[in-house]
Amino acid sequence: MKPIQMTIDDDLLKRVDQVTQAMGMARSEFIRKALEDALRSLKISELEEEQRKGYLAHPVTEEEFGDWVSEQAWGE
Repeated sequence: MKPIQMTIDDDLLKRVDQVTQAMGMARSEFIRKALEDALRSLKISELEEEQRKGYLAHPVTEEEFGDWVSEQAWGE
């Protein structure tokens, strides 16, 4: 791991310290996890956007899943 230096708003730091203390977690561990979560969320958003664009370029046709429509009936 590589140490870094960063600037953070006093109120945000206070809130982070309250949460990490309650969780019994080091501040740096919490921040690493938050960054990993943010990067994962960003990647998911990028993949969802690619999928959205793909469906816009090549919309699903009725024939594509037509054979399965009767299989979706759950009955009463």
